[in-house]
Amino acid sequence: MATLYTQQDTNVRKTWFLMTAFLVLVIVLGWVFSVVYQDVFILYIAVAFSLGMNIMSYWYSDRIALGTAGAKKITKEEYPELWNIVENLSITAGLPMPRVFVITDPSPNAFATGRNKEHAAVAVTTGLLEILERSELEGVIAHELAHIGNKDILLQTVVVVLVGMVALLSDIFLRSMMFGGDRDNKAGGLMVFIGIVLAILAPFAGMLIQLAISRKREFLADATGALLTRYPEGLARALEKISTHATPMRRANRATAHLFIANPFGGAKKVSKLFMTHPPVEERVSVLRRDM
Repeated sequence: MATLYTQQDTNVRKTWFLMTAFLVLVIVLGWVFSVVYQDVFILYIAVAFSLGMNIMSYWYSDRIALGTAGAKKITKEEYPELWNIVENLSITAGLPMPRVFVITDPSPNAFATGRNKEHAAVAVTTGLLEILERSELEGVIAHELAHIGNKDILLQTVVVVLVGMVALLSDIFLRSMMFGGDRDNKAGGLMVFIGIVLAILAPFAGMLIQLAISRKREFLADATGALLTRYPEGLARALEKISTHATPMRRANRATAHLFIANPFGGAKKVSKLFMTHPPVEERVSVLRRDM
């Protein structure tokens, strides 16, 4: 059974696994191309690139996620109620006050990001602020703070960069296949094979998110958030309201979809449970109300 502490340990292990797997993948591909083109410099570039991307994913993935969503940092004077809710719940959770961001978007949603609790951020959309009552907003913020306390945010934000790079590498190799694959039959054949394989795998990059991040984390964050507010009904009602909005976010992105409290492509979108980054809202609400 998942608990707060087992989830934290699991997330740390998964983060290191993903970063190591990415490092090995890029170096292996670099070695293959260095052999094909008989140029060891390609391998050096691959090593430098994989190390650089791992460093960037750890230190700067939160900025990338916030920038991709169009989030703007706010002050207490601009959004006093939101600021006070985040501050009060952070104290209750024993967490440092995270940076607070607002996304100008009518679609209600929210997410947390950062490499650790000392460098965390919480972002909400203007649409969320407009439709939720205070107790419901507290439920959402408590859920996001739970992700911070459970150490979900490092794993989630690292995935944003590394999965995005898988798709980018696919495009690079396909282009190299087109423009450099005819030097000889061996090189051309290998380039065609790698290009086809990556072209097939790239559209499924989003599935790596499901493999790397268990949907159980959402149930645990819901439960932890409910403990913080001592009012599970607030989060339950918030999830119900959010799910009724089918309009996708203006800057919805598949690489960052798993960060949000709800599907940023629209709550009414029907997707097989196998491919969902979040558990069905009905299940989450049922669990919250069952434990009341």
